[in-house]
Amino acid sequence: MRLLWSAAVFAAAASSASAFAPATNGAAVARSGVAMSAVATADVKAKQDASIEKLKAKDASSAALSKDDLNVVFEDEHIVVVNKPCGVLTIPGKEDNPSLNKAVFDRYGSESGRMDKMVVHRLGMDTSGLVVFARTNAALRGMNSLFRTRKVTRKYEALVCGHVAQDSGSIDLPLMRDYECPPFMRVSTDDHQRALIGLDAEVVGKKMLESPKESLTTYEVVSREDMDGNDVTRLTLTSISGRTHQLNVHCAAIGHPIVGDTVYGFDGEAAANGGLDESALPADKASAELQQAIASASAGKPMCVHAKSISFRHPVTKEDLSFECSAPF
Repeated sequence: MRLLWSAAVFAAAASSASAFAPATNGAAVARSGVAMSAVATADVKAKQDASIEKLKAKDASSAALSKDDLNVVFEDEHIVVVNKPCGVLTIPGKEDNPSLNKAVFDRYGSESGRMDKMVVHRLGMDTSGLVVFARTNAALRGMNSLFRTRKVTRKYEALVCGHVAQDSGSIDLPLMRDYECPPFMRVSTDDHQRALIGLDAEVVGKKMLESPKESLTTYEVVSREDMDGNDVTRLTLTSISGRTHQLNVHCAAIGHPIVGDTVYGFDGEAAANGGLDESALPADKASAELQQAIASASAGKPMCVHAKSISFRHPVTKEDLSFECSAPF
């Protein structure tokens, strides 16, 4: 049986607010109808600045990676496919931190002579797995087009808290920036969109005020396992839309946060449950007690999400390519 979690928009009468709500097999799941009040620009900015400083400190801890350390899965004159280890930034950022991008550039160079012109997509620092880099200008243009038109298929392997009941399913929930826990993401609701009214884009940034992003993730259960006496599920996740932190938020929003996720998981920095009310979560959700036990057992260990496979048509030769590498957990 396949489970569908989707965002439903209900028409509102003048006396009631419309809302996005997850649905199971077409049936809307009840959630609280508490209206959100407008928020102050200064409050959002203060939270945002504090979080960004923490993120800068984390980025600075990116592990140094030399050109000789690279785990190269494929290379030709146009592209390179590398298996990125956890704990390494894909790109160096403004602070010029150690990164996979720098190691790849040091080893291969690029036609443009610029390492930023090699980047066509990225993985989060805590995510391991396959990353493609362009060596030539033609490859850069071609790969950018493939990603823009969603002609690249990426599958991830993850361990999530609890046993997911359904063998496969879809999570169709729109995402927005979280003004309560900036700069992280959350499931978007009409009420939370209304709360943005009055925020100054010049202060909090235009991204904070962007419209909700349609976001779709599909999953398949690989196995239901035990980790240190705690129930976990190994999933294959496919990010159809490829939004920022999409897999993390979507897993949390169905009550099964990714093991080792210190941002969207138990007692994380972002909103709990992907920003949804506890009452909106499915019956098979991982309990708070289970999530806490798993968080304790996985403390200090890498997050359990890995970009396992990637498939696309070569941007220059037009050959169909597919690569896969095993998860380290």
